[in-house]
Amino acid sequence: MKEVGQKRSVVNCRHHVNNQNTNLTAMKYKVHRLDVNSHNMQEKLQEFLNSLRGEVITVLPNVQPSFQFMGATSKVNFLLIVEKV
Repeated sequence: MKEVGQKRSVVNCRHHVNNQNTNLTAMKYKVHRLDVNSHNMQEKLQEFLNSLRGEVITVLPNVQPSFQFMGATSKVNFLLIVEKV
């Protein structure tokens, strides 16, 4: 799969092992950016999710307002996918 328009970064987070224990473990996450448009969003997302190795935590759309001749609307420019590695 081509990685055109996709950027990856690693985010380190601290997470409690349980509520009674004060030991902390480092959890690693990757944040992927997937550029999409309304014509190819489903296919690109499906292909990308199937290529991931880790667990998908969330998919966040970047929704931008758009003003057309028929009135105001919105569109999704890209998706951010958070993966737990």
